[in-house]
Amino acid sequence: MGNVVLKKSLNEMMEMKNYYSRSLIEKLPQGSLFAAKTPTCMITAYKSGKVLFQGTDSEKEASRWGNANAPAKKTTTPKTGSGKGLPAGFSQMSVIGSDEVGTGDFFGPITVVAAYVSKDHIPLLKELGVRDSKDLTDEKIIEIAKVIKDVVPFSLMTLKNEKYNQVQKTGMSQGKMKAILHNKAILNVLDKIAPEKPEAILIDQFVQESTYFQHIKGQKAIAKENVYFSTKAEGIHIAVAAASILARYAFVHYMDKLSEAAGFKIPKGAGAQVDVAAAKLILNKGRETLPSFVKLHFANTEKALAIVHKKRN
Repeated sequence: MGNVVLKKSLNEMMEMKNYYSRSLIEKLPQGSLFAAKTPTCMITAYKSGKVLFQGTDSEKEASRWGNANAPAKKTTTPKTGSGKGLPAGFSQMSVIGSDEVGTGDFFGPITVVAAYVSKDHIPLLKELGVRDSKDLTDEKIIEIAKVIKDVVPFSLMTLKNEKYNQVQKTGMSQGKMKAILHNKAILNVLDKIAPEKPEAILIDQFVQESTYFQHIKGQKAIAKENVYFSTKAEGIHIAVAAASILARYAFVHYMDKLSEAAGFKIPKGAGAQVDVAAAKLILNKGRETLPSFVKLHFANTEKALAIVHKKRN
């Protein structure tokens, strides 16, 4: 039996947990964050940052997340939103901010928005109440978004469920999908504001900087000049807060369309309520409709099917 150990950040381990959601096991080893079992590999992520791959395909499975033949490498702790490493006076600069929503939701797409906020527009956006979308109700998000979408140049990238499920089946991680979407959205905004250039680009951090650029390696064009990463970036520059609001606005609108197609209100998140909703969808419209509504690899799929089985028997 082969054994491979990789060293990963908390963000990366949570990405891995999401990827293996259908293979998660309930009984966890002491000190672990999660454990998953595929037909040929056992994956255990520990709070120490080490991820252990055991089994006949351990090297192949580990290679999805790093160099399986190299010793575990040290990774730096993600920025905590303090703005460490950013230029002085960053919050008052003209910045492209980029954020995404929908990654942890069973129903609905991943939506990524990059938005450019010039220093001249910062006071106006503050006056409008722009801040992290997670602190706002859907009603307030819609109200603010309808105003700022005509004020700030932005680009929206929507990865619909059908396409998401297709690329996920090929082995592409959610982190790579997000990185590609962020890069494309940023490039679109750069094109929109040209010849003007932002003083900086700030991405709400979901993976290590090196992993992000590894994910987009091979893309036709890559935005890499004055690019910074930070967690809780919406509190560092209002451009990221604006992007988060526009992304949430697009996500809410898309969820409304899905609800209309389903014939009932579809809930957000990945809790028990979405299991019930997915089961209702299957009973009403058939299992074949799921790929256009949900992220199939989430554990919620099996839970919904179990509810359907119970209702039918």
